[in-house]
This record gives sequence, structure tokens and C-alpha cells, in this order.
Amino acid sequence: MATINSREDQDGITIGWQAIVRRKGHPSQTKTFRAKKDAEAWARSIESEMVRGVWRDRSEAESATLKECLERYAEEIIPTKKGDGRRELGFIRQWQTRPISCRFMAAIDGQDVSASIKEMKAEGKAANTIRLHLALLSHLFEVARKEWRMASLTNPVELVRKPKLPQGRDRRLVADEETRLLSACQSVNPELAAIVGFAIETAMRQGEIIGMTWTMVDLRRRVVHLPDTKNGQARDVPLSTAAERILAALPRRMDGKVWTYTQEGMRASWRRALMQAAITGLHFHDLRHEATSRLFEKGFNPMEVSAITGHKTLQMLKRYTHLRAEDLAKRMG
Repeated sequence: MATINSREDQDGITIGWQAIVRRKGHPSQTKTFRAKKDAEAWARSIESEMVRGVWRDRSEAESATLKECLERYAEEIIPTKKGDGRRELGFIRQWQTRPISCRFMAAIDGQDVSASIKEMKAEGKAANTIRLHLALLSHLFEVARKEWRMASLTNPVELVRKPKLPQGRDRRLVADEETRLLSACQSVNPELAAIVGFAIETAMRQGEIIGMTWTMVDLRRRVVHLPDTKNGQARDVPLSTAAERILAALPRRMDGKVWTYTQEGMRASWRRALMQAAITGLHFHDLRHEATSRLFEKGFNPMEVSAITGHKTLQMLKRYTHLRAEDLAKRMG
């Protein structure tokens, strides 16, 4: 049975009403309201949920703000993720500056998230950047619901429409761009040319290539074993004859790494090579598109290509595949 007590100031004037719900098998629940009818309604609702077995403790969710939970997420969750977490920490700091961060977790709904989406659009953020911000917020709510005693929460990110992603990039090497690119890379640094050629042959990501060690390479089997990839699964990348030749020609480093380049060094050298080759609008990641498309053009089926590239879904594989109509026409006869 609920108890409703008046709260009075020093002069004996009623300033609020405290509702207390005690029921066997449940922790005591207390909440204060300005109006007595609100206290009574809340108590009836809590008692009803307890009787029906659907009650969830809301105290944590009603007393913790999003800003506080973001700080906890940064301390407890980010260190468990791959990488250094700098991008995710940047997302967290931006969320903490928004009006939504001052709201209690239990009070945040889809309208609050939609308002934040509008803010980000007004700031000029791209659709994919906004989706990444939302993904972090969504994961925070799931962690809070499952691990931080906030089981009563509903994930508000699931209630809103996400910005529509633009069509995937379809940039491929055209005309003599491959020859010009490799020549320019050779001029900048022979290792850069080797990396670019290797990327075109294997469809590996830049980070996967830069992170290679000789322990991952089996030239006899013509395979590179990647124990830790972006999608969280290990995979074996088969080497073409050209890719095998590139690795076989490399000197062995004392530290066991295949390449001397770092990510930052690669970016600088890549820009220099593009300028020297007079090539515009080409990203290093486009080489993965190029390589994936070439695998299909060689006759590999989707399952074989996904095994090589590591794409988990055919939809994502499709975004990385851009077949030339003229090449398809040749196969049609």
C-alpha cells in the first residue's frame, strides 16, 4: 500500500507531496510531487506494475543525466573498443555540449534525438557522420539498460529516422590512371608504389596493410592472415601472383613489420603522389573499390569475393562493387 505524505516548509505551508510505495519483493520507491493527485497517480502506477510483474527500477535512469552517462561511457566503455578511441571521445564531447545532455536519461525521447539530428544537420555534418554520432548514443542507451541498472529505459535512437546515406562512391581507376599513379608513387617512395600495387591486388584496407607483420604472411601458401579486422573477425587474404611478387621483393625488417610507413606518413605521401600524377578525386580507400570490382570481373562469385574482402553482407559488398558496363558487354558476347 502506498503512503502519501505532505512536505511542509518552516512555516508549516505544504510545498509538495511525497509518495512512498512499499511492496514485498521490491525495493521501496519514493518520489516527491508538487500536487497530491500526481503523487497518488504515480503510486498507483508503480503498484500496478509491481502486481503485474512488469515493474522496472527507474531510480537510476531518473537521477542520472545523459552528460553524466556519457562521462561514464568514456571511462568504462571506450577503453574496451578497438583503436585509441579518439573519434568516439570526440563524439562524446560534442554530445555533452548539446541541450539533450542536461536531460535525465529516463526523460529523453525520440523528439529530443530528432532535435539533435536537426542541430547536426544545421552544423553541416554529413549524413554518415550523424549516423556515427547516433550509433554511439544508441550503444550508450543499450549499455545503460543492460549494465547500469536502467532496465526501464527505451532506446530513443530506435524511434527516429536516420539521415539517408548518399549513394556509395563509385570512383575507379580510368584510362592510364593506374600507370600514372604507380609511376608517381615510385618517384615519391618505392615502398608507396608497392603498397598501392598490393592494395589493388588484395582489396585490403589501408590500416590492414600498414599493420602487417611477417608472422601474418605465408608466401608458400600465398596467404596473409589478418587476426583482427575492422568487423571483428579474422580472415585469410589470398595473394595473387603479383601480390606475392611484391612481398617477396621486400627486405625483412628487424622489428618484424612488413612496411615502414605509418598511417600519417602514408597520407602525406599519397597526397604528393596524386599531385605528381595529376589525378583528382581519388582516395586510397577507392583502391579497395577497384580491387573488389576486379575480383567480380575475374569471375569470382559474391561468396568468394566476400571471403577475400571481409564484407559481412551482400548489401555492403554491393556498395564496394562498381562493374564497368563495357566489361560486362564483352562477357555477353
